[in-house]
Amino acid sequence: MKRSRINSIMAEADQLIREYGFVLPPFARWTPEEFRARASQARHVIDSRCGWDITDYGAGNFDEMGLFLFTLRNGLLSDLQKGTGMCYAEKLLISRQDQLSPMHTHVIKAEDIINRGGATLVIELYGSDDQGNFAEDRGGRVWCDGIAHDYAAGEKLKLAPGESVTLRPGDWHAFWGEGGDVLIGEVSTVNDDETDNIFRDPIGRFSSIEEDEEPTHLLVSDYARMLG
Repeated sequence: MKRSRINSIMAEADQLIREYGFVLPPFARWTPEEFRARASQARHVIDSRCGWDITDYGAGNFDEMGLFLFTLRNGLLSDLQKGTGMCYAEKLLISRQDQLSPMHTHVIKAEDIINRGGATLVIELYGSDDQGNFAEDRGGRVWCDGIAHDYAAGEKLKLAPGESVTLRPGDWHAFWGEGGDVLIGEVSTVNDDETDNIFRDPIGRFSSIEEDEEPTHLLVSDYARMLG
């Protein structure tokens, strides 16, 4: 993706988030220079990879297959391994109309996916085989706002604003906005996007970036290279 495109997506996303009554935390507004100057204070933000995250999954067509994310808070794997401390994470996502987030599951993370506003959020669901792999002929069970729902293989669950679903490891899912863009909340176990996204098809989680202009804000994928 071009950095100029990423910068424009950030600005559009921030405006949409504000329209639904949410405001991103102060570090979201830091320039790269401010982030470098405050890196020692922001060690947890960096180590837990909180912040801006925009991906086209390496396919080069963000409008058709992509996702905007902002990680608001996130614990560390060491907390989760101890079973105490900050064992949770929270994100805001934007799924645009008909913009696919491709089929995947997680090994560790359980997550509540919440339609926070906008159009209908469609989540396509499949179960796993006995080895945890994608199974095109299996369904499973999820909880919609705490109510058990048994899904068939390939079922498309539709969430209106205010509705949510709890997905556990082994629930394979893809999602997109239907009828417009959707602001999504995600509340989950500690999040590790480096290792805990298992895609059905061989695609990348993070985008390669063409630096055609300076970044407005750093992406989480910039931290290692630009902050150390």
